[in-house]
Amino acid sequence: MKPVLPVELAAGPVRLVPLTLAHAPGLQAAAADGELWNLRFTSVPAPDETHAYIDTALAGQAAGHRLPFAVLDARSGEVLGSTSYHDIVPAVERLEIGYTWYARRVQRSAVNTTAKLLLLTHAFETLGAQLVGWRTDNFNHASQRAIERLGARRDGVIRHHALRRDGTVRDTVMYSLTAGEWPEVRAHLQWQLTRPRP
Repeated sequence: MKPVLPVELAAGPVRLVPLTLAHAPGLQAAAADGELWNLRFTSVPAPDETHAYIDTALAGQAAGHRLPFAVLDARSGEVLGSTSYHDIVPAVERLEIGYTWYARRVQRSAVNTTAKLLLLTHAFETLGAQLVGWRTDNFNHASQRAIERLGARRDGVIRHHALRRDGTVRDTVMYSLTAGEWPEVRAHLQWQLTRPRP
């Protein structure tokens, strides 16, 4: 697998750009749309935690196991949310997509599907990943449905796996998609973005 380096990806309504501290005000505004930090099973930063959230993401990038993005509206440049490649393991040509969240007003829109199509295309077709994974809280049913709509397969549940922001311990639901499955999933995602809407 090729090195996972900062890159800008764009299509349709979104641009994914490398996350920087300059995106802090935009992330705060996006998170405020729905007060997303109040969801106990997400990593969305509260307003006073945004700089620390970005610092942690950039530390992961410096260590080589994470590549964080700001998700921008392609026309206005407004920050809509954030996403990352993470748990990057070049030795087995694997990475995961996560730390994904969006302002409430763009949830269940073309934003997430387009962003995932961009990230998956780059992972499989440019970086040469053989597997892309996802993980989510066992109580984050919306996230599980979104991952399943992408065409990922549920691999199982790791019990008593990670701390939530409120100090409780979550079970983690794991999903994955292999390079062999990617062409069919790519076609399905492209169809989802172009199919007629009622």
